Amino acid sequence: MILQSLCSYYERIAGSSDGCVPVAGFSSEKVHFCLAIGRAGELVQVLDLREVKGKKKVPRSVIVPQGPKKSVNIAASFLWGSTSYVLGADDKDKPERTARCHEAFKQLHRNLLTAVPDEGAKAVLAFLASWKPENAVKLLGWPEMLKGNLVFQLDGDLGFIHERAQMRAAWSNSFGASARGEKAMCLVTGQVAPIARLHPAIRGVHGAQSSGAAIVSFNLAAFCSYGKDQNLNAPVSETNAFAYTTALNQLLALTTNRIQIGDANTVFWTERASPVEGFFGMVLDPRDTPGDDKELAVFLQAVRDGKLPSGIDPEVRFFILGLSPNAARLSVRFWYASTVEDISAKLGQHFRDLSMVRSFESDPEYPGMWRLLRETSNQKSKDGPPPLLGGAVMQAILRGTPYPQELLSAVIGRIRAEQNINYLRAAILKAVLIRKKRLLNQGVEVSMALDRENKNVAYLLGRLFAVLERAQQDAIPGVNTTIKDRFYGSASATPRIVFPQLLRLAQHYVEKADYGRVRDKQIEEILGDIREFPAHLGLDQQALFAIGYYHQRQDFFTKKNSQ
Repeated sequence: MILQSLCSYYERIAGSSDGCVPVAGFSSEKVHFCLAIGRAGELVQVLDLREVKGKKKVPRSVIVPQGPKKSVNIAASFLWGSTSYVLGADDKDKPERTARCHEAFKQLHRNLLTAVPDEGAKAVLAFLASWKPENAVKLLGWPEMLKGNLVFQLDGDLGFIHERAQMRAAWSNSFGASARGEKAMCLVTGQVAPIARLHPAIRGVHGAQSSGAAIVSFNLAAFCSYGKDQNLNAPVSETNAFAYTTALNQLLALTTNRIQIGDANTVFWTERASPVEGFFGMVLDPRDTPGDDKELAVFLQAVRDGKLPSGIDPEVRFFILGLSPNAARLSVRFWYASTVEDISAKLGQHFRDLSMVRSFESDPEYPGMWRLLRETSNQKSKDGPPPLLGGAVMQAILRGTPYPQELLSAVIGRIRAEQNINYLRAAILKAVLIRKKRLLNQGVEVSMALDRENKNVAYLLGRLFAVLERAQQDAIPGVNTTIKDRFYGSASATPRIVFPQLLRLAQHYVEKADYGRVRDKQIEEILGDIREFPAHLGLDQQALFAIGYYHQRQDFFTKKNSQ
């Protein structure tokens, strides 16, 4: 299902990308410099193809003839490659191997270009015949050239030599003749076709090898069956192996179709063009989303209200794939196939569950997953949230299932460690509890703002703690350390031990404050619904305690603004 969907996506983008997506026999590679040569093969100049992004120069992605699979063997690419192959020089201190690499590069081009009448072919052959590797160190920018790939350009032309029609034809004929694998039934289409023994590398997965990784791979005899070698154990035709890997590489290279969730590199696409395909990444990872994106705002408002904006086809298929690195292979962390209508409904339910009164206008009304996950770990630490948590939360959103209990415990842990109950943490706790209530009938009902009718003892204790803290602040204006800093953890876990002491302290604060009677009345009202202080509160009850505290604090702020 995954490979079939990726092959379909390749057909979609290959038919509408105007040559931006490689066809069979070609691939997109990072190229750093270009050698501009004259018709007689003389080197005219070295062109720097790198682009400036931020403060760095990054290589340009160029569609070139597909290179050989990376290995320790010497194998040259057609009309592009490293300085070892193209110029016969490098800094690896292995002169004999470098010489063999350069000779392999020259032999490949003699074999493929000798009979080609194109002037670009003649120029490349002339260059390779006359070039002296010892001259490489004299080239301008030589130290930088050592780090990347080179291509050729005929002096005066705008395009590269490998893009010329006769050069593409020469390569396609050679590639087609050499890429005839053993025939078998392709698992993607069910048709008998030449099978790819090795699949093209998948690049761009954060944490994987820079040379690329694989989803389908057999590198040990223990993984093989019936005497089959390599990927013949999972037969995929050469055409479809190229299509699915090209489609996946394209998705991984696009910022619009990719988000990072924990250690999962997540890509998503639709079977046909749909606005929701562009919205999805901005909804779950809105770090680069402009704040005035009206189209996105309309979509978010609509889905939270349980609707779908006009002009969006609800039946379009939607696919989401989460990949995580595992040495030279990729692990499928999660796979989800649905429709635009279903995805929109699940996102809407997610944001309804998260709805919470905000502390500040700048607080995100539709927080992305990266912001939610950040609240589960120390933001000053480099470790970040637990790797598996992001995938579990994503699956809960997409399937409408309960959020993982680990999300609740992680947020509770951060609150206890930092004594900080902010908007996002309160929203996460509310979402976990009400989804458990709705789907498992195990949680509790939680409102968006202060609920004076909620008689749950944990919620009341959270409210009471907020009132006691406010009484202290009224009595000692500008106090740096409040009862929250000293007693929050024990008050939320073992209230029977802590609250009697806090209530005794509160009487001193009430007597000292100018408006102590107001706080005294609030304390009395809340205590009227608490029969006894529990000895212990479980995790769910501690979450409700935090929400009660947050609601009561926000209610103080709201009243202050309304006066």
